[in-house]
Amino acid sequence: MSVTVDGDNSASVPSRMRRILRGPRPEKVPSLVGTACTLIGLIDVAAGVFPRFRASRFHYWVEVLPGTLGPLSAAVSISLGVVLLLLAHGLKRHKRRAWRAAVVVLPIAAAAQFYYRHSVVGVLFSLILLALLLHHRREFAALPDPRGRWRALANFVLMGAGSIALGMVIVSAHPGKVIGDPSLTERLEHVLLGLVGAEGPVGYSDSVSWTVGYSLAGLGLLTAVTTIYLAFRPEHPVARLTGDDEARLRELLARHGGRDSLGHFALRRDKAVVFSPSGKAAVTYRVVSGVMLASGDPIGDVEAWPGAIERFMDEAKAHSWTPAVMGCSETGGHVWTRETGLDALELGDEAVVDVADFSLSGRAMRNVRQMVKRIERNGYETRVRRVRDLSDAELERIRLAADDWRGTDTERGFSMALGRVGDPADGNAVIATAHKADEATQTSPYGDLKAVLHFVPWGRDGMSLDLMRRDRSADPGMNELLIVAALQASPHLDVARVSLNFAMFRSALARGEKLGAGPVLRVWRGLLVFLSRWFQIESLYKFNAKFQPRWEPRFVVYRSTKELPRIGFAAMQAEGFVTVALPRPFRRRTTPTARPCAHITAPPPEHEMRAA
Repeated sequence: MSVTVDGDNSASVPSRMRRILRGPRPEKVPSLVGTACTLIGLIDVAAGVFPRFRASRFHYWVEVLPGTLGPLSAAVSISLGVVLLLLAHGLKRHKRRAWRAAVVVLPIAAAAQFYYRHSVVGVLFSLILLALLLHHRREFAALPDPRGRWRALANFVLMGAGSIALGMVIVSAHPGKVIGDPSLTERLEHVLLGLVGAEGPVGYSDSVSWTVGYSLAGLGLLTAVTTIYLAFRPEHPVARLTGDDEARLRELLARHGGRDSLGHFALRRDKAVVFSPSGKAAVTYRVVSGVMLASGDPIGDVEAWPGAIERFMDEAKAHSWTPAVMGCSETGGHVWTRETGLDALELGDEAVVDVADFSLSGRAMRNVRQMVKRIERNGYETRVRRVRDLSDAELERIRLAADDWRGTDTERGFSMALGRVGDPADGNAVIATAHKADEATQTSPYGDLKAVLHFVPWGRDGMSLDLMRRDRSADPGMNELLIVAALQASPHLDVARVSLNFAMFRSALARGEKLGAGPVLRVWRGLLVFLSRWFQIESLYKFNAKFQPRWEPRFVVYRSTKELPRIGFAAMQAEGFVTVALPRPFRRRTTPTARPCAHITAPPPEHEMRAA
């Protein structure tokens, strides 16, 4: 039932009809055009791969779409389809270069439809898409990678030359099947036409012509796809914290660092930073696979957080990056969702131990107490000190040992890892070490050092666990021993609270094992237990629970549910679980640099327990 307001009859018109009359909203145009390009690209690929599809009635009707040109070869159809799919991705991401390419391609597609198909509908379809792009051109303003244009040009020149050279080899590789005696010019013409999927002047007997044609078209497709990808891919700046940025962040942490246990991890030097207009708050981030990934809460005064968040979102929009936040607190999640309209999902819980309440006595601490006593009887001793109280020689030995005892080929850590140990600027950090003099001490480059724990400051009265490393020959239980030693030494260090590991999906694991848990919760817990074979999910939860901590929830903030897989993949890349790189023989050699120390490694939980 509609309600009519005097002087305004708009309420009597159904809202759906009003939306149709107004046309698509400006912000929806990139997605609309991108979806159209995706559809056309899929049709082109299907037409090139499946001959029956080209002969079907459905393909006859869809040939009015721009790009679906029936008279052209299958290779051209596949090439054009892949190009349109890449172009669609750029349009959906509001890329300016993709818009320019589409504005050039659509008139050509309209002319081709008129010339080949004599299709007025096909021409109108192309011109409608072109009109939408021109009318909403301001929506396509995302900045490209400034290096992409030159890389795309270099790729086109190098791969084009290589494709021509290899194409000449392919054309000349079947001398017994060639019809006639084509000249070098004719062979070169055949290669150039074959790279774009067209037939050349060189003829072959039997089925060799198909083999040569598809080989040349494949080379041309590879050159086109890689060139377009480099031209349209999002900018991935090298995140680097400058000296001035770090000084400003340390000043903010000195005043407001006690609010978030992850605050000090913002000082990773492979992160970038945006400050609020007042300079009283900041958000640090790294761009991974097109995702602008922040971690923890914003740094600084809570009242200035909205300004920093707005700058963060503006930067993401300017480059068409996907904004996301990993591991923010409940307060941070409220501010992020309120200021940006993003959504939040509970990711897990952080284990925090209040030093005043910690004790080894009682039945709940029996296992930890027995393990610590047993290790102490085996001759281990512990030392807990500030970084500024250690000598340079001892710090260097600890750095080398931590790097050598890392359980993976690549460093891991982003949201809850500092990426360095013993830096003079981190003099307030705490290092706990375990020592034992034995026969191996004489030959070990690290002396009697057996295990290391590194804690970063958490305001004036707290510290947050950064990494745990141990010698593989040391007795099991080194982590428990050093955590207990750090907690017992905390009063002398004026530390009142200690943040331990992050337990992902802890609440699901805890509720799923309780009596009366529902079938859905039990299935979810079973899946998490299964995944724990590769990721330390259940083991981290049980390890943390040994110390009777209080649990602080942590959240992931995201824009839409469909972006969660992409955000998850980017987070795994940032944390070091997934490495996307060229094969080792093709990697560019670089000068070795100080590698960050990770907060999680692959060995079993008794070896390495810090979670991503």
